[in-house]
Amino acid sequence: MNAIIQFWTEHTPIFSILIPAFTGFLLVLLGNPGKGSLAHDWRQPWRRGISYVSSILGLGTAVLYLILASSGQITTYNLSEWAAPFGIVLVLDQLSALMLVLTYALATPILWFASHAWDTQGRYFHAMFHFLLMGLCGAFLTGDLFNLFVFFEILLMASYVLLLHGQGKARFQLGIHYVTINLLASALFLIGLGMIYGSVGSLNMADVARLIPLLEPDQHILAVAGGLLLFVVFGIKAAMLPVGFWLPKTYAVATTPVAAIFTIMTKVGIYAILRVNGTIFDDRLSQGILANWLLPIGLITSVYGVIGAIGAERLRRFVGFMILSSIGTLLIAISLFNTLAWAAGLYYLVHSTIIGAAFYLLCGWITSQRGTFKDHFNIAPQMKQHKAVSLTFFFIALMMAGLPPFSGFLGKVFILQATSHSPYQGVIIAVVLLVSLLSILAFTRVGFILFWRASKPESQPETEAFKAYQAIPNHAPTRNDQTIYLLLSGLVLYMVCANPIQQYMFKTAEQIQNNAVYEDAILHRDDLNQVISVQPFNPENLPETKYGGETVDPNAHLIPYIISKETLEGEHISEYKQRQIRQQQDQQAADPDDAKLKPMEP
Repeated sequence: MNAIIQFWTEHTPIFSILIPAFTGFLLVLLGNPGKGSLAHDWRQPWRRGISYVSSILGLGTAVLYLILASSGQITTYNLSEWAAPFGIVLVLDQLSALMLVLTYALATPILWFASHAWDTQGRYFHAMFHFLLMGLCGAFLTGDLFNLFVFFEILLMASYVLLLHGQGKARFQLGIHYVTINLLASALFLIGLGMIYGSVGSLNMADVARLIPLLEPDQHILAVAGGLLLFVVFGIKAAMLPVGFWLPKTYAVATTPVAAIFTIMTKVGIYAILRVNGTIFDDRLSQGILANWLLPIGLITSVYGVIGAIGAERLRRFVGFMILSSIGTLLIAISLFNTLAWAAGLYYLVHSTIIGAAFYLLCGWITSQRGTFKDHFNIAPQMKQHKAVSLTFFFIALMMAGLPPFSGFLGKVFILQATSHSPYQGVIIAVVLLVSLLSILAFTRVGFILFWRASKPESQPETEAFKAYQAIPNHAPTRNDQTIYLLLSGLVLYMVCANPIQQYMFKTAEQIQNNAVYEDAILHRDDLNQVISVQPFNPENLPETKYGGETVDPNAHLIPYIISKETLEGEHISEYKQRQIRQQQDQQAADPDDAKLKPMEP
């Protein structure tokens, strides 16, 4: 048991990435029938069982990480034993632990729902689902900007396949648009990273945050420009205006479980804006530019989303526009740049993600109960489960519109309380209240069409309308209603536990605003208490990356700081290099000034 605990401690937090990664590879190796039916394939129960076990294991791991991070401890993991900023580091803090729990708390019930029939509509559903989880977990845990790009691409490639799951012309057309937009965003991402690396010389988040204020004016402007370019990329992912028009139509054509899990995708963009633009680029210039743009963007996105919902002609697009409006509310909270606002935004983020997923699942239930009318806003015969469906819609409407006493209302109240020191307090309060009022009107319109104006079913057995109505299932699709009730119950519990949860959110906001804490936890220092780095950037300061041979290395004394003691004492470190390290350490003891980084010989 001690060995297991030690292994767990040494390799936290990479398990949240490895669990879905190995699951995805195993499911791919399991194979799929070429032209046969997945529903009758002997491997299908194995796929579902492996997915269940992996998802539950991932959820348990995320909860343990949340407990570990709740103490305020920042846990780091150096990949291949290369310490930051020379290697890639994973960082588990309160924010990443929160996002991991949210991801798996949403993914587990959705996977359970999808595993009855939806997963048979296309091959490799389970494998792509877990690769999506791998990308999400990696994006939330990485402490490196380039690695953030890598995990973005992993989750996006999985989302491309999942969006087309179930096939269909509309999915293919909008899938092409979705892929094109994200490929453009990926290109901009790489350009932004190049601008940052060219001026800063590092892509480690903690190192970049430390070095930004030390740059020369021209380098500083270039780095800020790169950061703002990343803001545009993250804005595309978050679907903020004017780069978020793609969301309502794209999510509307996805299958029900895929649309539900995609609600966490936009939150990756919000997370990246908060993590990168809100904390790394926290100097006066970059935050001044961001604050001037972020607040109006948030206000416009929030209003546009609810107006689009009022004019929507299909229920799925209605949900997409309401999600767009909630994204605007989150951007408003971030734009205030204070701890209370960020804590309120995090509280509202969890609420908006879960309620959006529950609403998409309700769309599937309503579509199954309306026959050929599907989710279009046309007068149709009364649903066979109209009482259960209407009550579920009513509770979702209350929660999503932000009416008391539910978590949506509490989240908006927390945000409004955080505006006390903002010069735009009146505008923010007016817009938030206006959006809530318009949301009520939008939900009233939808409820009026779907339920109150529903016609009586045809009673003449000889008519086609009667036969069509009798063909409609008497109950919700298997596990559909249970999954919705589970998510709504979670939101009720979230509301009941609002006080301790909000305290956690406040501590999280405090932690992510303190760059010095991350610098101490991630970066290493030499004997003079100076951070080991190649900055300020000088192309002559190039560390030697090979430890063999007899090349003179004036910076050999830094090697013990970037690799483990076991590796240093291993057989791959030559005796010549060991002597260099000892000699330079002795020289430093006699002359501390000799510890400075020295240029390598050409």
